[in-house]
Amino acid sequence: MIRAGIVGLTLFASGAGAAECRLALVLALDVSSSVDDTEDRLQRGGLVSALTAPEVSAAFFATDQPVALAVFEWSGRYNQEILLDWTLIEGPAELIGAAEAIAASKRSHNDFPTAMGYALGYGAGLLQRAPQCLYKTLDMAGDGQNNEGFGPAAAYAEFPFEGVTVNGLVVNGADYEAETGLIAFYKSQVLHGPGAFIEIAQGFEDYERAMRRKLERELTPPVIGMDGARPELRPKG
Repeated sequence: MIRAGIVGLTLFASGAGAAECRLALVLALDVSSSVDDTEDRLQRGGLVSALTAPEVSAAFFATDQPVALAVFEWSGRYNQEILLDWTLIEGPAELIGAAEAIAASKRSHNDFPTAMGYALGYGAGLLQRAPQCLYKTLDMAGDGQNNEGFGPAAAYAEFPFEGVTVNGLVVNGADYEAETGLIAFYKSQVLHGPGAFIEIAQGFEDYERAMRRKLERELTPPVIGMDGARPELRPKG
């Protein structure tokens, strides 16, 4: 099996010529049956608002090296759909375009369970065809534990996750006991790789705030990569 590794500074050939890419970032949205239509609108709109927030925009453009962004939604074993294919975010126009693509997207499924292992495998495959970036991050957002098919441990064992950081956004619900278990599940089974972390949204109404905090943390250059093994990122200007 081909294993992806952390690569050095490389050039990504785009239509406008060669451009350096510092981070390949995949955002995965939960559209399983536990997420109703109102909650899905909140998470989709929350992601759009987070992507266009001033602090997130500043983090995207903190250096001269752009970020590659992709977004997909997931639920059952074979229910993953791309909302935004790989897009090199080189300036405000690309970032606004990415947000508009998410805003215009329609939910693909609403009646399947939570197959997180399959979603992780899909995300790994998406990262395999990403632009050659310094770092790779996959974000798993969800409001429930894996309840169909293999779990995260099997995904990490069988799919190419070397050099990939997996962060989480836990959507806390009204059932405190159940969601405390969800947080523990994310911490023990979902987080993967150097510097992995979770953000917690207190319900889908809080999704935008949590997503904004997570994106700002992931995109700010000093926290990208492994301690002691991070190539220098050039500040913008």
